[in-house]
Amino acid sequence: MNFKVSREMKIGIIMVVAIALFIWGVSFLKGINLFNKKHTLYALYPKIDGLIPASPLMINGYKIGQVNDLKLIQKKGNYYVLVRFIVTEDLNIPKGSIAKAYSSDLLGTKAVEIIPGESLEMVKDGDTLTAMTEEGLKESVDKRIAPLQAKAENLISSIDSVMTVVNAVLNKKTRENLTQSFESIRKAILSLEQTAYHLDDLVKSEKAKISQLITNLNRITGNLAENEKKINQIISNLGSVSDSLSKSQLKQAINNAEKSLGELNLLLAGINSGKGTLGKLAKNDSLYMNLNKSMENLKLLLGDLKEHPKRYIHFSLFGKKDKKLKN
Repeated sequence: MNFKVSREMKIGIIMVVAIALFIWGVSFLKGINLFNKKHTLYALYPKIDGLIPASPLMINGYKIGQVNDLKLIQKKGNYYVLVRFIVTEDLNIPKGSIAKAYSSDLLGTKAVEIIPGESLEMVKDGDTLTAMTEEGLKESVDKRIAPLQAKAENLISSIDSVMTVVNAVLNKKTRENLTQSFESIRKAILSLEQTAYHLDDLVKSEKAKISQLITNLNRITGNLAENEKKINQIISNLGSVSDSLSKSQLKQAINNAEKSLGELNLLLAGINSGKGTLGKLAKNDSLYMNLNKSMENLKLLLGDLKEHPKRYIHFSLFGKKDKKLKN
């Protein structure tokens, strides 16, 4: 018995196969394998920031599924995003595991990382995981740039204030003074250049004398080096002399001299105050006059004794009485 397939049936079969292939291709491009065993998990996020259907679901960097659907729901007056995951790998995920949304590259592409919990009980199909979001590159950069932005704004404000002060200070008179100062500096530099030229000429003209001076200095340093032992010996001898002086009774002699000077000062003070014979002689004019008068009388007496000795000396060798001297 021959079974004849009509043309319309052939076209219908081709269309069904094409649609099936199309559905499988779209699912494959989305990362869904229609022939693998799969189960569904959920997570409730306060915000998703770029998480989209077909975003990968990872464990330790290995893809185990993908985001299948996103749905906005309201809970206790706040809005949340309910994310449905399709797990295509046959594995056990402990309860209490965390579904952490993170940026998988610098462009901000989102993915979800499963951080396994420590429970011995495993999740089942339709269970909800704990949601966690990691701040993206933009948020991290914004947090780092915000302090720099504040500092930059403060710096710009400070620069503006400084420029205002500079404009106020650098008025016409100040600018003229600055111009004069720069002109004075230019003249000073020219003067220094001329001085350098003169010094160069002086060095050239006195080059022979300078060379001779350096030669003499070299000779002096050479002599010092040759007589280093003698110089050291002289310094050692000076040290020995100083040690000998320190060990001698020089200190006691100085103390005795200071004591004698003190007594002499007391004696001179007494003389100045008129105490004692020397003080009275130095301060009392009457004593000086009496002494002077006595000296005059003594001088007259000695002169008279010399001219008339017989008036004062009487002696006889034969026992005769001398005649009475006539006045």
